[in-house]
Amino acid sequence: MNNKKDKIDIRSLSPEALQQHFISMDEKSFRAKQVYEWLWEKSCISFDEMSNISKELRTKLNDKFVINNVKINTSQVSADKTIKNSFILHDTHLIEGVLIPTTDRMTACVSSQVGCSLTCKFCATGYMDRKRNLNPDEIYDQVVLIDKQARENYGIPLSNIVYMGMGEPLLNYANVIKSIERITAEDGLNMSPKRITVSTAGIAKMIRKLGDDQVKFNLALSLHAANDEKRNTIMPINEQNSLKALADALKYYFAKTKNPVTYEYIIFDGVNDTLQDAMELARFCKHLPCKVNIIEYNPISMAAFINAGEDKVEAFADYLRSQGINTNLRRSRGKDIDAACGQLAINEKEKEVAKA
Repeated sequence: MNNKKDKIDIRSLSPEALQQHFISMDEKSFRAKQVYEWLWEKSCISFDEMSNISKELRTKLNDKFVINNVKINTSQVSADKTIKNSFILHDTHLIEGVLIPTTDRMTACVSSQVGCSLTCKFCATGYMDRKRNLNPDEIYDQVVLIDKQARENYGIPLSNIVYMGMGEPLLNYANVIKSIERITAEDGLNMSPKRITVSTAGIAKMIRKLGDDQVKFNLALSLHAANDEKRNTIMPINEQNSLKALADALKYYFAKTKNPVTYEYIIFDGVNDTLQDAMELARFCKHLPCKVNIIEYNPISMAAFINAGEDKVEAFADYLRSQGINTNLRRSRGKDIDAACGQLAINEKEKEVAKA
């Protein structure tokens, strides 16, 4: 079994399945636990580094298994110290992930799919094809690599993770949940689920499933219009997941988890920037405890949207606050290197480096 393609991806195995493999190899079952700790607690990417395991067993592991670890392909540093990475996967696909440093936190923005099947008109990733879902270990590896980057560049470990990179997390539901389990587990990275936010464009059925699973992490809905006609235009996913369907799913989710929801709202000039739009959003916010993050639009070459003016944005936010809605204005980070929200897309330079 020397061909890498014939080997078993060891991180795809549960502890129980790994134990069975060790028994079939005439190895003591407790060795499986040791290896599992090396993989998920110590983020080990080579069997040869597993120092409390015999050389003979390490040879067996190398013969039978493979660790398909993610590697950094390229990195760019923004003027505001944001770092954008393209990561290369074991099958040569590329994804992007971002380290966002601020005064009070270090945030990793990670991808959940190679490309995206949704076609949100303001998002660069939406203009790419979806090649495949990421495996749990590929999401986990992004966190490990970005955490290392935070420590090496800024001397501070990661404090937060947002699933806001490439792809729609709820269309890769099982793998996203599994990745969060490994990131938050005591025998994993041991991060608090309260420091993790999963952002969705709005898949009503899967929001209900989050409620059924009583998840502990935070949920954000990329809303951008509280009017079906407008939302259909900029986010075609709304045609199958109407605002009423989303509101019902979110109420169900809140009843099950008691977790408030964050609504993300970009104010586009001449699209969703009127007082009427603000009133519609305020009405939508009445369904359950929530807050609104008004996000700066980050231009992309494929679309002609522009940001609403400061006066309109302030008036919009002031109206929401007058209705008792917790409203924050979020400034973009990493815009100069196409690392900001909605700008992630693999460019030609990243492809060339990957081929080299």
